[in-house]
Amino acid sequence: MRTQADDVYMPGVPSWEVKEIRLWRRGQAGANLERVRATVKKNALLCALATTCAGSLRYPGTVAVCLLLAATSLACSGGDDDLAGDERVLELEERVRTLEGSLEALAAENAEMKGAMAVIRQEQADFVEAQEAAEAAREHGEEVADFEEVQEQQLAALEEGQIRTGERLDDLDARLKGIEQAASKKELAVSDKEQWSKGKGEQGTALERTARLVEETGAEVHYVDYAGRETSVLVAPLDFVDGETPLIVSLHGFGGDSSHQAAYVPIHGRVNTGGFGVLLPNGQLDAQGNRFWNPTDECCEGGKTGEDDVAFLADLVAEARKVKDFGPVYFFGYSNGGFMSHHMACKGLPGLRAVASLAGTSYVEDTSCEGAPPVSVLHIHGTEDSVILYEGDESQSDAKGDGPKAFYAGAQEMVRRWSRRAGCDWPEDPQPHATLDLDQFVAGSETRALRVESGCAEGITIELWTGQGSSHSPGYGDAFVDALVDWLLSQD
Repeated sequence: MRTQADDVYMPGVPSWEVKEIRLWRRGQAGANLERVRATVKKNALLCALATTCAGSLRYPGTVAVCLLLAATSLACSGGDDDLAGDERVLELEERVRTLEGSLEALAAENAEMKGAMAVIRQEQADFVEAQEAAEAAREHGEEVADFEEVQEQQLAALEEGQIRTGERLDDLDARLKGIEQAASKKELAVSDKEQWSKGKGEQGTALERTARLVEETGAEVHYVDYAGRETSVLVAPLDFVDGETPLIVSLHGFGGDSSHQAAYVPIHGRVNTGGFGVLLPNGQLDAQGNRFWNPTDECCEGGKTGEDDVAFLADLVAEARKVKDFGPVYFFGYSNGGFMSHHMACKGLPGLRAVASLAGTSYVEDTSCEGAPPVSVLHIHGTEDSVILYEGDESQSDAKGDGPKAFYAGAQEMVRRWSRRAGCDWPEDPQPHATLDLDQFVAGSETRALRVESGCAEGITIELWTGQGSSHSPGYGDAFVDALVDWLLSQD
């Protein structure tokens, strides 16, 4: 079963077909409409902000926002011709629309700022007038009862007013920074969306695009063949230690491929400095040409083209070990690839030390994982993920409500499951052992790192990174790649 909305594959479950077809067709038919709506919203937003900016030129941040929005509007006008089917681009479009809504709200606040500034200016004028009146009374010897006391009261009022004025100006400055930050986030999202849109139009196969990316590292690049499947790219460090150098298998999401995965989370760029290898395989193709992984024990029923991806990936790792004598194995997957990484852990691949999943969980029905050996697990999930919900989706799978419970467990449930398998209990109210700044689309240190502190099987770590405000495709950069690689390789 594959859906654009769920980014999952569940073969052999006919009762879910209605939801799959409806969501898929809705996404395809609505793509052009959403782009038109986005263009109209951008034009309306620019007009609104142009009006507020005209009255706020004394604040450089406001001028910068206006110029940034104008440039962003031009950047958004093209590059959207081939977005359907690529979940990364669709998610970035959603992020741009969300940020535009934030900018609209901030524009309204900017209009309120103009009124607040007018009040502040009037208060300042009143204070100055009162001070001048007091000074004039003193200079002209006018008899004023208790002159000194009156003057002190006036000066105290003036100082208090200045303090209030300063506090209000600080508040206005904070709002202006919020506008600048929101505009900056939108610029990042637009730039990232255009990069991914452009990537879809690149010449060459997924193998060729992946090869071009990894060859820039200066590491050893190998190609691993497997009968009936696309050739996979294998990257090995120049300083290789037989039997010890770890291997990380990196799995793309639904509709993506190995080049998208390498571009989004470029762990291959650390192979020489980190002393590990990376295997970048491609999932099988569905009828619409979208690559996917099959993270279930079922395949090939009801006309499905699903294959046993556990066997494929296990054999592929074995083939990679024939090329280079790798040591321990780690899996990392994004979205549908994250589902597959959890499933590989369930099946107990020999030599598997740890798995990490970004925005991908596992199914509510969990019998396929019975008897799974304990393994270290890092689950990474954004609270604002609208594709694979942070809390999971256990709603009925079809409109009639007579089908099996759909689909997948939430982030907290996933770490509870793996904790139980490791013989330890996930705490009821876990406190973060670290707070990380990983998502460039979210202000501040948004990621709370939680883990079981003790009691698990020896050498096992169960950890959850919760991205407060992060979406299905967080704006990750070097900090995330470093943190991910460090965590994986620390599980020895």
